Amino acid sequence: MSEQTTGSALRAAREAAGFGLREFARQTHWSAAYLSQVERGQRPVGNEIRQAYADALGTDPDVLMPPPGDPLRIAHEWLLSDPPPHEHMAAGRRVGSSLAAEMERRVVELRRLDDAVGGSTLHSVVRCDLDAARAVVRDGSHSSPVRRRLLRVVGELAQLGGWVYADAGRYHQAQRIYLDGMAAATEAGDRPLAGQLLSTLSYQTANIADPRNAALLARTALRGASADAPPVVCALLGERVAWAAAKAGDVEAARRALDAVDDEYDRRRPGDDEPDWTYWLNRDEIDVMRARSAVELGDAATAEALLSPVLARFPAERKREAALYRSWLAEAYARGGQQIAARETLERVRVDAADLGSARLEYRVHEVEKILTGILDRATIGSAPYGTTNESPPVFPPR
Repeated sequence: MSEQTTGSALRAAREAAGFGLREFARQTHWSAAYLSQVERGQRPVGNEIRQAYADALGTDPDVLMPPPGDPLRIAHEWLLSDPPPHEHMAAGRRVGSSLAAEMERRVVELRRLDDAVGGSTLHSVVRCDLDAARAVVRDGSHSSPVRRRLLRVVGELAQLGGWVYADAGRYHQAQRIYLDGMAAATEAGDRPLAGQLLSTLSYQTANIADPRNAALLARTALRGASADAPPVVCALLGERVAWAAAKAGDVEAARRALDAVDDEYDRRRPGDDEPDWTYWLNRDEIDVMRARSAVELGDAATAEALLSPVLARFPAERKREAALYRSWLAEAYARGGQQIAARETLERVRVDAADLGSARLEYRVHEVEKILTGILDRATIGSAPYGTTNESPPVFPPR
């Protein structure tokens, strides 16, 4: 990897974390002039510099220097790059605005279908549409405005495709689709959509891999998209920052991010040009994210207080999401010592999961079951089983 590439990666990581160069120089005790030269590739990136950046950013040095092909490297390059020109035209059949409009309507329909159908069923359908959209971009000829619309369709289908592939448990395919979609959205000049793709990938990374990597991806996505994004997009991307922080156990960072989400959502105004892919975000969903973060950080009481009223009024047609959120309520009950309520809630989730075709939901059932088993094992150690004494049940430690 060249010095220019590694320096750019350090700069992107610093900017994604919200540090100006002079402020960062004070944090690291290196001069601003020297760090500027490092970030422009004019000075070598030695181990001491890497460690200084890692310490100031609260991450591992290896996270800052991703290998070629790694999502973090792609995120750094996207954050620092300008959108490419759109003069080039594909050869072949002429494609007009009517086909673009039809494809845009199809994306909206598939997105709503995802509310009711699990990824195991839906991923092949979305992939067919995505392949077809790519073929139209590749083989048709278009005016520049139509090409941008078609590329945006590819980006939106990729975001949906990655999501349903992940819901089906096919994480490697999901990552490839997210990154391909990010390239299409960037070519279309739609930085909020590119940020949404990167942010959704950060969510997957937080759930199945290193939350420190996820935090960097989420911050990069928010910073790279925010200049062109309406408040609701900033709120959505900010939720992924909060989730990564919660998964990493960083209470303060999660709190700051969640407060920022509230502030951004409050900035919404009638007439804002909000993309359709934000249609589901509302105050209840924000409360759910705050509750889930509370569970991750060991605050079961807050999670229960937030989740119970939301689930009581949750739309019936969004059965999978309701079941997922109910699994967090079951975990909150378990960690709060309410084992009977946890078991009853989890059993309802298990019944719903049986016919929804969602690997995410099945994993959550398994995860909460392990927590309950661990609590039961702890409670039954000793001369009397739990429930035969006046002692409070032990609370499983937060992850």
